[in-house]
Amino acid sequence: MSKAGVRVVDLTHPLDENMPIWPGDPEYKLVSQASYGKDGYLTHRMAVGEHSGTHWGTPNTFIKGGRSADMFTPEELVVPAVVIDIRAMACRDRDYCLTVRAVTAWERENGRIPMGCVVILFTGWQEKWHDSRAFFGMDDDNANAMHWPGFGRDAVNHMIRGRGIAGLGTDTHGADPGNDEEFKASSAIYVADGMVLECLTGLDRLPATGATLVIGGLPVTKGTGSPARVLALLT
Repeated sequence: MSKAGVRVVDLTHPLDENMPIWPGDPEYKLVSQASYGKDGYLTHRMAVGEHSGTHWGTPNTFIKGGRSADMFTPEELVVPAVVIDIRAMACRDRDYCLTVRAVTAWERENGRIPMGCVVILFTGWQEKWHDSRAFFGMDDDNANAMHWPGFGRDAVNHMIRGRGIAGLGTDTHGADPGNDEEFKASSAIYVADGMVLECLTGLDRLPATGATLVIGGLPVTKGTGSPARVLALLT
């Protein structure tokens, strides 16, 4: 959609009962509380995990005493974004981990990552959204093993120290590779007081640079994030 010279790209998956849910997280439920016939209006009771669907995560997810969702200012939720396309690497290795060398190579082609931006990994996993087993990369012989590409801790620390990034984004269910049970990249950005956006979609419609994100994360008091409507503005 275009408006006043600005193109709006929706990076959000709709919430529904068939979406991939992180193992152990609560199921998504939408239950009618009032109906047109009985009450003259329609309303629902919704149950959903903070980190389900397209969502944002805040530092208190892993860091005790870290900022919660209600502590982020509106200005922090309108940020520039860059997109690092790793689809080719992810196709060859579903456990691919972004390295400092890969970041340097991206900058040679696209310019320096700007301070205060969200760095998004375009892995191609958005195409697997409607197949939970494929989206989580589950092995047939080990239901607990998960595989998808993600950020490496060294690359994240490099971008924090040298570029002052505000957060990480990805079209998978985690900023870390799925086989990283220590969540090293997520921990690094949370220690730096940044945010994480996960389960994004529509990344094929974004340029490598030049997008501005509008992150509709809910200001949940003491929350570790929430489902979010994430929009990209292109001029």
